[in-house]
Amino acid sequence: MIDFLRGLVVHMDTEYIVMDVRDTGYRVFTPNPYAFAKKEEPITVYIHHHVREDAILLFGFETREEQTLFRKLLEVSGIGPRVALGILSAGKPDAIVTAVHNENIAFLTKLPGIGKKTAQRIILDLKDKLASSGFDTGLFAAAGLSADMLPGGGSKQGAGTAWQEAREALIALGYTAAELDRAWSGLEQSVTAEDSVEVLMKRALQQLFKG
Repeated sequence: MIDFLRGLVVHMDTEYIVMDVRDTGYRVFTPNPYAFAKKEEPITVYIHHHVREDAILLFGFETREEQTLFRKLLEVSGIGPRVALGILSAGKPDAIVTAVHNENIAFLTKLPGIGKKTAQRIILDLKDKLASSGFDTGLFAAAGLSADMLPGGGSKQGAGTAWQEAREALIALGYTAAELDRAWSGLEQSVTAEDSVEVLMKRALQQLFKG
């Protein structure tokens, strides 16, 4: 099994990057391809090598922590690679782990592809496993992660109000005010009153990972 790849990022798409490793191109699906946008020298990407009957897929991460959390999520019944990847694209590992540790179902159900029953299974299956894996479950405890700090189901609002909710949600997921102010400067001119909180979050993340 492939555990990591080291090489150049030669192509990027909305869902994956292509790495040139000794003249071989590997397509690697990753939570945030734009995180690799400005890497102009060889990098190490930590890999989960996923084999199924009809495909062999590579999922890649910037850190061992992300790789470990991805693999733990796959142990939960009903969560496949695509859903696990979506979870990691929406929040930083420490924020997700803290929500599991605090049994915060409202928080978890705001992550992509996660309903109430799946959130309950995540807590039941992973709470003890994550603690034993060395994740810092107290890092975000003081942040008070709660449902009202996350997007409101993609409802349409005025651009200013929607951005404020998106900003609060991203802060709850571990991003700093300075990072989000930088993202907003790149978004402001193109935002309309029809943009939902969910859309603004996704576009802000793209801005952040483009640097």
